[in-house]
Amino acid sequence: MLIISSRRLVVLLFLGFLVCAQPRPLLSQTNAQSLGIFEGSTDVGSVNPPGTFVYDPGAGTYTITSAGANLWSTVDGFDFVWKKVSGDVSLTADIDFPNKTRNPSPHRKALLMFRQSLDADVVYADAAQHGSGLTALQYRREKGATTQDIELNISSPKRIRIEKRGDTITMFLSRNGEPLHQVGASIKLHFDEPYYVGLGVCSHDVKVVEKAVFSNVELKTLTPAASSALALYSTLQTIAIDESARVATVIYTTQGHVEAPNWTRDGKALIFNQDGKIMTVPVTGGTPEALDIGAATKCNGSHGLSPDGKWLAISCSMPGEPESRVYIIPSSGGTPRVVTEHPDSYFHNWSPDAKKIIFTRPSHGSGNIYAIPAEGGEEIALTSGSGISDDPDCSPDGKYIYFNSDRSGSMQIWRMRSDGSDPEQMTFDDLPNWTPHASPDGKSIVFLSYEKGVTGHPVNKDIALRIMSLDTKKVRVLVNLVGGSGTINVPSWAPDSHHLAFVSYQMLPAQDNGSTE
Repeated sequence: MLIISSRRLVVLLFLGFLVCAQPRPLLSQTNAQSLGIFEGSTDVGSVNPPGTFVYDPGAGTYTITSAGANLWSTVDGFDFVWKKVSGDVSLTADIDFPNKTRNPSPHRKALLMFRQSLDADVVYADAAQHGSGLTALQYRREKGATTQDIELNISSPKRIRIEKRGDTITMFLSRNGEPLHQVGASIKLHFDEPYYVGLGVCSHDVKVVEKAVFSNVELKTLTPAASSALALYSTLQTIAIDESARVATVIYTTQGHVEAPNWTRDGKALIFNQDGKIMTVPVTGGTPEALDIGAATKCNGSHGLSPDGKWLAISCSMPGEPESRVYIIPSSGGTPRVVTEHPDSYFHNWSPDAKKIIFTRPSHGSGNIYAIPAEGGEEIALTSGSGISDDPDCSPDGKYIYFNSDRSGSMQIWRMRSDGSDPEQMTFDDLPNWTPHASPDGKSIVFLSYEKGVTGHPVNKDIALRIMSLDTKKVRVLVNLVGGSGTINVPSWAPDSHHLAFVSYQMLPAQDNGSTE
């Protein structure tokens, strides 16, 4: 008979617990044949039972089975098959959930991922296909931070790619077998080298095991693209401003330059300019349509609806008058009526009573703010001087005009009374701050901030959209993106004061320049 003392029994039980509690060990490079193009496989975070991975060389498929509570908040739980890489790469695959009904969670995910390490809370970016069909570019900007994402109104695409070029991470899709194309889901995110690239599955329910099959998988090394081979893409997005909200939704993306979205008063559509035209698109997405603007041409990113939504002010040229002037048309389209007779005038806002137009006029490196009756007439200067005062936006109660100015020595957000008196500085940091817009409920202003050292109001820069509470004066970052001039030139708030529209930009190769590993 084997007799074990109580102390020894406790030690043995503790050692047994440690053995059982260890995560599934990594599959090493010695198992290359069973891993296909990858080097290892492991559970990231808590996954119970441990995940499994099967590579079928004949079919060229990678099958991952995994539980896992989530891949969305501050800590991840999923199964990951990976390869360590350096430089720029892309990963492409078709994804299928073979068990269509067993797991009812719409948030179960199969994903293509870049990841800094195998820790559960690190920086990552992935192209995620949800069980509901939702497709999103998910990302965590800092270790331990909460995940954010950019969601698409495209359900269950046939093929997905995630691509890293420098610090730019972009998702590409093919919905019905057409060539892969960018879909407006792009972020700036830095990975130290080497980093991990691979495939993953999360069931989003710790009690359920989910299976996903990845086929036609391609891992490519990307060669740098010449600047002449890059094309500009613009993406119109909306985002909720709640502090717990982390989702941006792509409404429209296209090659070329899109600017300055503003919301219709019923909240159903967005108005923006593209290629000198004024366009509208449903907030739910769809094909934009050009608004009838008569003989007006070269319309820029300075336009906006009257408070009652009946009229649209636009800043455009006309035949024989190439300079920008402010015109008014019916919101449904029609013949432009000139408001500002003087050239180089750029609309920014209506007064809340719709009686005045607030606009700017740059001059030899400076710029000032003016008001003019909406019916036309005498201009009234609200600012003066050789500096820049720009992007005026009225508070909904008509008491203030918010604007950006360099009068303090750097570009900061200010406000003044509606007659131009009593200027008051609102921001005091070392970032160049531009384009303030007051929310319809008067509780917040949103503005964009460039990185330190950026001068002027350029496009295609790393920026942050930031929100200030007018009650506490607290400022927080809403979203980081590539943008600048054109992102929120005009009032971009939804009527509910809880959503915002903006434009981001991407410089991407016009043609694929990768080599298959």
